[in-house]
Amino acid sequence: MHRSTSRAALLSSALAALLSCCPVIASAAEQAARPVPAAGGKAIERGRYLVRIAGCNDCHTPAYAERGGAVPEKEWLTGSPVGFRGPWGTTYAANLRLTMAALSEDDWVRAAHGKQYRPPMPWFALRDMQAADLRAIYRFIRHLGPAGEPAPAFVGPGGTPGGPVVQFPG
Repeated sequence: MHRSTSRAALLSSALAALLSCCPVIASAAEQAARPVPAAGGKAIERGRYLVRIAGCNDCHTPAYAERGGAVPEKEWLTGSPVGFRGPWGTTYAANLRLTMAALSEDDWVRAAHGKQYRPPMPWFALRDMQAADLRAIYRFIRHLGPAGEPAPAFVGPGGTPGGPVVQFPG
């Protein structure tokens, strides 16, 4: 009896461990709710580097470009109330900290490789990134944790945005 109880406990523990780390078995919602493992240090550092050099902060972090990048990391990627207005309407840089908190890593990679975002988002740069780099960006942003408020909603062509905008010709 003791031996079968030990096997059952061992199998139960192994199954629990598998379910807690396997994205194939876990639902996307369950995966998105999990914190990024501390063991992802190299991926997090790579993600931090990529966010800096890819220019993500230029639009997705308030006042980043105006302050020459001198914005504390805790304020990074919280979106912007400044709109980008052109023939497509007015778009706003999303709060990536809230966006990533709602997505699984696999969903992020699929969206980055397959979705065409409105201007001026350089969706083609995301499309061309290697999955490993996209995963590193995801892990870094998840490491930062959710913060801030959602960016303003898209305003269609002819609509009037409620705040400051960068006007594109057209």
